[in-house]
Amino acid sequence: MYAILDIETTGGKFNEEGITEIAIYKFDGHKIVDQFISLVNPEREIQPFVVNLTGINNKMLRNAPKFYEVAKRIVEITEDCIIVAHNSSFDYRILRTEFKRLGFPFKRKTLCTVELSKKLIPDMPSYSLGKLTRALGIALSDRHRADGDAKATVKLFKLLMSKDSKKEIIKAAVKTEIKPKIASSLKNIIEDLPTETGVYYIHNEAGEIIYIGKSNNIKKRITQHFTGKNSKSKKIQALVHSVSFEKTGSELVALLKESEEIKKNKPLLNRALRKHIFSHGLYQFTDKNGYINLRIESASKNERPITTFTNRQSATSFMNYILQTFELCQKLTGLEKTKTSCFNYGIKECLGACISEENVNDYNDRVSAFIDLHSYENKNMLIIDRGRDVSEKSVVVIENGEFKGLGFYDLNHQITNPEVLLSLITPMSNNRDNQHIIQSYVRRNKKRLKISPF
Repeated sequence: MYAILDIETTGGKFNEEGITEIAIYKFDGHKIVDQFISLVNPEREIQPFVVNLTGINNKMLRNAPKFYEVAKRIVEITEDCIIVAHNSSFDYRILRTEFKRLGFPFKRKTLCTVELSKKLIPDMPSYSLGKLTRALGIALSDRHRADGDAKATVKLFKLLMSKDSKKEIIKAAVKTEIKPKIASSLKNIIEDLPTETGVYYIHNEAGEIIYIGKSNNIKKRITQHFTGKNSKSKKIQALVHSVSFEKTGSELVALLKESEEIKKNKPLLNRALRKHIFSHGLYQFTDKNGYINLRIESASKNERPITTFTNRQSATSFMNYILQTFELCQKLTGLEKTKTSCFNYGIKECLGACISEENVNDYNDRVSAFIDLHSYENKNMLIIDRGRDVSEKSVVVIENGEFKGLGFYDLNHQITNPEVLLSLITPMSNNRDNQHIIQSYVRRNKKRLKISPF
């Protein structure tokens, strides 16, 4: 029995994508015997290029079921089935990641129609689903939507099965997940590592630090290094002699410590992380009509941004969210280039700042509210997060808009005197990387963090 499926996602960083739509057809080798098709609320923003590609936007998904609400149905329809997909490694990884977030070990055998097509229909100019089905005369409607792509994959799979009359090629192509083995010398290192958040240091035989990283589960991350097949993992496996660590409790503290330690120690295998970890910033200026404009630009050494981003794509995604939340104008946020009114004005979702119709002060008040929320320039504040155990909290200190350092305090002692608090922290550099880490982390975790002015 086969579960032929297609998944559309939000796009974004590897293993941080969310499912926006899923279609599954249960196929017995002759006919479809069951099906499941649904939009899914990914509980995160969709990347703009994905919206353009699929036509699925955040509004469409507002009332869609969340993944945990459809998870049981997915388990049932794929039970005792081989998962079939066009580039199955992608769809299977996405599914496993979503189930992992729920704490459920989702495991199935898989079959990839890209690999099968290359074996059974060689010398095709392209093996992308669109071009391949077109060349084979298979009808494909709703390209880049889960249902349309899944139906086309069903038809393609039927054709492939007919070409493999003895079913030997298909049987040989079925993949079963195999757990990578760890060398016994590396197992001994892993045994004593914690499953908690912190910074880890990988040392060679001479005791030198060759790699520094951070993780929300140190033991799991080191295990990944020791079983990985990429070039960095292989170098670590060849050189590692011991691993030391420092628990932080807070991911923010771990990120800041990792950045500082890499700059200080310059480990052999951290070359890529020595460079700045952000590339774009959000800047403001006032136009000739008095409206505050926002622009995403390449990070500038001379101008301080409101907030920073690792790439333009994440910056644009964030601005699309801010546009809706603060009712801002597409034109004045740089998201649409036009000499007249913006698109949203035409559908009555912009109040007319783009054509000087909205009151300048009213518009600027909303922009200022956004800036105040996401910039800590000239502010004195404490960012309070998890500690290393239940009896303490971590604190990151911002004074006059500058990052001063971080530390931990016992919950039994309420720190109200700034001078006492500053004496408890470890001073750290107020460099651009640390500013970016703090702004990005606060932006993503604002609802959970406690931010106290002082």
